[in-house]
Amino acid sequence: MLCDRVTVSKFEVVSYLKAPELITAFDEHRVSPNFKFGILYQKDRQFTEEDILSNNDESEEFKEFLSILGETIQLQGFTGFRGGLDVCHGQTGSEAVFTSFHEREIMFHVATKLPFTEGDPQQLQRKRHIGNDIVALVYQEGQTPFLSDVIKSHFLHCFLVGALSSSQVSVTAREDVPPFGPVLPDPPIFTERSLLREFLLTKLINAEISCYKAQQFSRLELRTRSSLLESLQTELSTRSQCMMGEPSLSVLPSSEGVRGASEGSGGFIENFKVNVGLPHLLRFQKPSHCFD
Repeated sequence: MLCDRVTVSKFEVVSYLKAPELITAFDEHRVSPNFKFGILYQKDRQFTEEDILSNNDESEEFKEFLSILGETIQLQGFTGFRGGLDVCHGQTGSEAVFTSFHEREIMFHVATKLPFTEGDPQQLQRKRHIGNDIVALVYQEGQTPFLSDVIKSHFLHCFLVGALSSSQVSVTAREDVPPFGPVLPDPPIFTERSLLREFLLTKLINAEISCYKAQQFSRLELRTRSSLLESLQTELSTRSQCMMGEPSLSVLPSSEGVRGASEGSGGFIENFKVNVGLPHLLRFQKPSHCFD
């Protein structure tokens, strides 16, 4: 039976032997288990984007906070998910923070570890990575509030704000981002570091998945999905006619192997995970072992 909502008036026979592989590749296109998030370091009395992006030194508390999130790795020769960072020529710094979490690889774009450019108040080398992230974590020292519109970006839709000294976490997102879990505890204070890690990583991943449902990204998903589907239909039709002996038709370049495409440079389009689907939201699970 045909779905009532299908309005197609014409069907074509697909006789290309590798059609199931192409359809499967389309269905799995760019659904990635990996994530990249920005990390900003805000000191006391820093109110502007320029102030925050110009920080170079890291306090012991900030270093400890980074160690909760993941491991500081050397980028040179790194073979895991790189999140658009350069692992060959050192153009994006020498270090980054990386972790694996529930079969997902996460790369953090830590502002203080990205290249600092003397004489550039905007720090575009740092901004081009963090500004292309969708979710960022802000580590605060002092009592200066963080305002989400301080960081100017078309893509950043959600911020998690926290401090190790107070063990508090807060969340802010654009209005069209659907709610996502886990829910902040009441009060939003974490006394165990393993719980803080589990909560933050789960919240970051779920935040990005929810951000994809915001208006800006959902429109892009629809356009991308339509374009990919049209290309798939054209290729299947042409290859099927070639199989039936149409000599006048040229063979299209194969889209096989799309699942093995190499990782992009970290730009938004290249890392857009929802062209044809979304990963599942994570559930917050209390770890069985906690740090002292």
